[in-house]
Amino acid sequence: MSERRFRFGYVLAPKKLSSFIQDSLVNHAQQQGIDLIPIDLNKSLIEQGPFDCIFHKLYGPEWRKQLEEFSVQNPTTIIIDPIDAIEKLHNRISMLEVVNELKITQENETIGVPLQIFIQENSDSLLDHITRQGLDFPVIAKPLIANGTADSHQMYLVLKPAGLEELKPPIVLQEFVNHGGVIFKVYVAGEHVKCVKRRSLPDISEEKLGTLENLIAFSQISNLTAQDQNNDSFAELIENAEMPPLGFVTEVANQLRDALKLHLFNFDMIRDTRAGNRYLVIDINYFPGYAKMPSYETILTAFFLDIARQKQSNESG
Repeated sequence: MSERRFRFGYVLAPKKLSSFIQDSLVNHAQQQGIDLIPIDLNKSLIEQGPFDCIFHKLYGPEWRKQLEEFSVQNPTTIIIDPIDAIEKLHNRISMLEVVNELKITQENETIGVPLQIFIQENSDSLLDHITRQGLDFPVIAKPLIANGTADSHQMYLVLKPAGLEELKPPIVLQEFVNHGGVIFKVYVAGEHVKCVKRRSLPDISEEKLGTLENLIAFSQISNLTAQDQNNDSFAELIENAEMPPLGFVTEVANQLRDALKLHLFNFDMIRDTRAGNRYLVIDINYFPGYAKMPSYETILTAFFLDIARQKQSNESG
């Protein structure tokens, strides 16, 4: 890179701001010639800047209008990411549709999504919907909208038909797949990809299914069995879990990035215990909690540098 410094403006919600914009990131980026500059929402965006790049996690109509006006006057500023592309991840049906269109070239591993159905309004029987679509219990019930609000995180594990009576459409019902109690969180920042292992819902055997309640909120799932409260056993479980092949994870990440037209996202992936080389994407989130990722400052700064090079290339082209 040249000696030139690059100005990256950002707009984030307060909670995201405190977790993401840490001194360690600001300083690391500064050392590489990237200045991270907060955008003041109380002032017109056009009056601020200049910016080489703007990254944001904001969706309102006023912010959309400001971004559009700014882009017209500053066509070389790189916006990360387009609001229309981000909003596709706010719908749990459209969010995963793209996964089935990926053309993965790996010989051994396959990628897909769990079977899921969307129920728009109250009908005589949610059970009829499930039976028609070939879903078996247990199923996961999720709100259709996934926009980061508290309501969008209200999820349930439905273990028996009687549990359906407590649910109110519109709702997404997703097949629960046993996956060894481990979830793989794949963080994407442009071409930089990092996969980490995390604790997930425990497997549910036929035997255990018969002893459980009809419906369990995700917030209470850690109480499924006494063994699940043994943190040592979970730590060992996660430690021993085999990571998916790096080449496979990277290919899925790159194809998702291109298909979604997004730079900053993560996806949650599980390994189907019925077929150990089959992986399922169960969720995709825009601008996730990168600070939870080891060495997030290094990865994000490398991404910022990629964008700075792209900006230079656009200007010289």
